[in-house]
Amino acid sequence: MFRRFMPHILVVVALLTVGLSGCYDLLSHALIDLRFRLDKRPASGEIAIVAIDPRSIEAIGVWPWPRTNHALLLDQLQRAGAREVAFDIDFSTPSNAAADHAFLEGLQRASGTVVLPAFKQLSAAGKDAGIHINRPLPQFETTAWSALVNIEVARDGRVRSYAFGEYCEIGHGKTFVQSMGAFLAGSDAIKDSPFLIDYGIDASSLTKVSYVDVLRGDAAALAALKGKRVIVGATAIELSDYYSVPNGRVLPGVVLQVLAAESIIQHRTLLTTSTAAIVGALLLLVVVMLASWRHLSAARRALLIGFIGIGIETVALLLHDRYAVVLDTSLLQIALFAYLVATALDEIDFRGLLRHVAESRFERIAMSIGDGLVCTDQDKRITVWNPGAVAIFGYGTEEIIGQPFARLRADENAGDDLFPHQEAALPATLLPGGATVEFDGRRRDGEVFPVEASVSAWQGPDGLQYGVILRDISLRKREAERIRYLAEHDTLTGLINRHTLQADLAAMIATADAANDRVALLVIGLDAFQHINDMLGHSFGDHVLRAAAERLAGEIGRMGRVARLSGDEFAVAIPCSATGGTVTELAAHLAHLFETPLEAGGRQQRVRISLGVAVHPEGGQSAEELLSNAHLALCRAKTDHRGSHVMFETEIREELERRLTLEAELTLAVERREFELFYQPQVNLLSGRVIGAEALIRWRHPTRGLVPPGDFIPVVNTSPLSEAVATWVMATACRQAREWQLAGHDIRVGVNLSPSQFQTGDLAAFVSKLLTVTGLSPSLLELEVTEDILLHDEPGVLQTFNRLQALGVSLVFDDFGTGYASLSYLKKFPLDGLKIDRSFVRDVLTESDDAAIVGSTVSLSSQLGLSVIAEGIENQATADFLLRLGCAQGQGYHFGKPMPAQDFARRFLTVDEGARQAGAA
Repeated sequence: MFRRFMPHILVVVALLTVGLSGCYDLLSHALIDLRFRLDKRPASGEIAIVAIDPRSIEAIGVWPWPRTNHALLLDQLQRAGAREVAFDIDFSTPSNAAADHAFLEGLQRASGTVVLPAFKQLSAAGKDAGIHINRPLPQFETTAWSALVNIEVARDGRVRSYAFGEYCEIGHGKTFVQSMGAFLAGSDAIKDSPFLIDYGIDASSLTKVSYVDVLRGDAAALAALKGKRVIVGATAIELSDYYSVPNGRVLPGVVLQVLAAESIIQHRTLLTTSTAAIVGALLLLVVVMLASWRHLSAARRALLIGFIGIGIETVALLLHDRYAVVLDTSLLQIALFAYLVATALDEIDFRGLLRHVAESRFERIAMSIGDGLVCTDQDKRITVWNPGAVAIFGYGTEEIIGQPFARLRADENAGDDLFPHQEAALPATLLPGGATVEFDGRRRDGEVFPVEASVSAWQGPDGLQYGVILRDISLRKREAERIRYLAEHDTLTGLINRHTLQADLAAMIATADAANDRVALLVIGLDAFQHINDMLGHSFGDHVLRAAAERLAGEIGRMGRVARLSGDEFAVAIPCSATGGTVTELAAHLAHLFETPLEAGGRQQRVRISLGVAVHPEGGQSAEELLSNAHLALCRAKTDHRGSHVMFETEIREELERRLTLEAELTLAVERREFELFYQPQVNLLSGRVIGAEALIRWRHPTRGLVPPGDFIPVVNTSPLSEAVATWVMATACRQAREWQLAGHDIRVGVNLSPSQFQTGDLAAFVSKLLTVTGLSPSLLELEVTEDILLHDEPGVLQTFNRLQALGVSLVFDDFGTGYASLSYLKKFPLDGLKIDRSFVRDVLTESDDAAIVGSTVSLSSQLGLSVIAEGIENQATADFLLRLGCAQGQGYHFGKPMPAQDFARRFLTVDEGARQAGAA
């Protein structure tokens, strides 16, 4: 009776063993992967990929790219007629403000057709760890959709399943967040159950265009995107966004997102059969075999099992092809295989078969694992050598079997320290994983590399046996070294970063204190580097930074440490005993070093540097204090000694403290209304008639009296008070001009604009409202702008200027001739006039160069239709000379100093014109 049911009992035991251990997953995946290969189908063509590929990286530069590129790409995609655009790029952290603003404007122009990625990640370490949804920056999220881009990797390291989305903790409740694939497919399904991706969809049939082709407006690339949903993501292997998928392939994450979307579009969201169905099929199989077992010979049973197996796979393939249902036939095939084994057991010895099965199973496992598996006898001679070991060491099976294990070690005389020698050691080494050690291995070609070995031992029929699982960890070691390098160095220049510098500087200070030495820290800034970036581009600026780093590192060498702190700032830390002279001489030498142009990006670029120097111990006791003081000295150098160096002194920090005190007093001055406006007359040089007044702010301090403007205006312009003060100045000046207008005096009032007024709020709207409230005629308001305003966001400034001119307000370029690109501004911006800076007017009678500049400026302005006001006129001879040059308007102490409104009105706004002219004289 028992013998009659023994084959079926064997099958049940085998199924329970395999089912509980989960080993059938390998077969299940293999069978499903085979169906993918047999059931190929093309992509729908509704989705296109804009690939960040090697050609794009080569053309644009090192990743990550400025977000201005993504903004331009969005515009090109809109021009191409793309339906919707998805980015598989992280936008959860800010870059620089200008690039973020440009991208935000691109999103706004796209009008809600863009989706940005969100992804889940651990929010903390340890017992308080939780899942955090990393979302795009708030300003981006308000103008774009968000979708999850997380890709779940199965236990075998491959991506098989995907979900329409997930319920995520957002705020105080759970919200369903759609996945990127579901968005691309246009699905509105709200379910978080996963489906299997149909890898039968041919990834090579997907529409792909290169990022750089779209960015440059290539006609063919744009035509390929018309009417399609577009996803932008990385396909370049150097960006490391790759995943293993079935059938031994490796695909970029962006391609996986599209395959998931294609599965939804083509209704190929593969669903697996239930466990109940599998169990029912297994029971049916057992019943069939029970009924037929004793009626068929062994050969016919084997033939029946073969036909059943083929039939099962045929049905599974049809279900897969027509109904997108995945029938897991692995347990059925295992059951059939067990019945084949049972059939053989009827013909052969049972114990011999079990032994053969055990050996075969071990061999299959040994030969299929990716790691190297080596077994040795008690003499440490190799008896088993799997393909993983062949791949690692390069020795074929025939040439290594029987060789001592020591042959695999770089030092063959290292002994047998890897292996336990006594049976007493066996319990520990028989534990899962055994004892794990590292040693240096040697490949067949002689290369030495690090190896991780997990050693186990057991008592076999021929004595103590050993098993060793070997892994090549050279890649892991290199990656760990790379991570450490990135944590300690600046990626652009290869210099150490601020964190590493502080650690090295602290060690250098400790060594110097022990040796009664001193340590010098020089913080170096590249002068006008922002101008290089603005004029020649950030890519060229990177070339300049690398060239500067090479020059500093080459000069300092092993004497000290060279670091890049941030932006265009570098630092040199060096013991004073290693300088070969004084610290002042070293600073002067470094400044002189940069008098030779840098070789950057295939061209010569001249760059000056400013240096701030602090010396331990007098310049700072700790590394942090020394770095802070050296940076303060650099700020002083850039302000007062550009192109040279400044040694830190306590007065510098005291000056900073005085500035902080002044900022606090200025805050109180705003609250207490201690500011006043003075007005300086502007005169028609031919008639002597006062035609305007420039409004100039003054501060009447409660204890110090009238504070000179040079003592507080620079602080106001660089403090948070700037906008509030500028707003008060304009409002007060407009009210005063309106008061004069109502009194019958059409006096044009000039108001200096502040850069802060362009950075926050809407200046044109404010001026329009102010003119409406005060009733001032727009022609009587003249706004004076300086070059630092024009340098900020040229498109935005240009738009504001156009709106101001539309109101009827005049725009005048102040301090003309003192900046970098004044002539180009006359062409770019809608200006009504300019003011010649006092530095050219002061010596116009004695300096021929000044006279030539003033004459040329007046002539140019006349041809451009611009009015001209000369500042700084201090005598009648200068006024007459300017009039002969063609300058019709002037301003200066010769006509009147800045004065309160009452004094201005009393002196210049009398009814008697002759008296007014006499007052001006």
